[in-house]
Amino acid sequence: MMSDMEHVGGGDWMVYQNIVAGRFVDRPNRFIAHVEINGVVETVHVKNTGRCRELLLPGVRVILEVAANPDRKTKYDLIAVYKQGFGLINMDSQAPNKVVAEWLAGQGYDVIKPEYKYGSSRIDFYMEKFRMDDGGQEVSERYLMEVKGCTLEIDGIGYFPDAPTERGIKHLKELTGAAGQGYHCIMAYVIQMEGINEVRPNITTHPAYGKAVEEALAAGVKVLFLCTAVRENELRIVSGRYLGE
Repeated sequence: MMSDMEHVGGGDWMVYQNIVAGRFVDRPNRFIAHVEINGVVETVHVKNTGRCRELLLPGVRVILEVAANPDRKTKYDLIAVYKQGFGLINMDSQAPNKVVAEWLAGQGYDVIKPEYKYGSSRIDFYMEKFRMDDGGQEVSERYLMEVKGCTLEIDGIGYFPDAPTERGIKHLKELTGAAGQGYHCIMAYVIQMEGINEVRPNITTHPAYGKAVEEALAAGVKVLFLCTAVRENELRIVSGRYLGE
């Protein structure tokens, strides 16, 4: 499968325009948190609805982006956190698709369509590559890619998901079916922290997700690990490798 990609190198930086640092206080629900910024406790939007319990601990340093709309109810988005004993982790759940879109543009595809309707789902990316067959006719190789962000690290290994995800299973099943229809199907994990180059199914949290991954692999779905460089105000894919390579 590696030969299907011109290279598996880096992409452009995704840049946050206006960031500030703070100290995490608590998280009343999935969508908001309280963060102390310059001595004032602010209610901020959390750009990740996962549990993130191992990350958002009282007193940890967090990074926030100032909202572009000054009239918004919450003035800040929580985008990154310094994990105790590890380092900086980007936890913006919108970031993986953005950096993958930039990265795919340099991977030799002739067609790239985000949010592609397939079956009863929207798959993150549909791609095509054109080539000439042995008879001199142009043919199209079709690809489907689903993208997930990994923020959970345990003993130097990344894990996904950090909470049960029926939606994640649904997408894997769509890829599994599409692989049988002749698509090149890729389950891509954007590792939103440095020093980690592998993501395993979190069967402790969601055993059914692990089973869905096994079924997808058996059907020919490829698993791609995308490693990143992480800065407080930037995220960038620097390399990628397929499971088993």
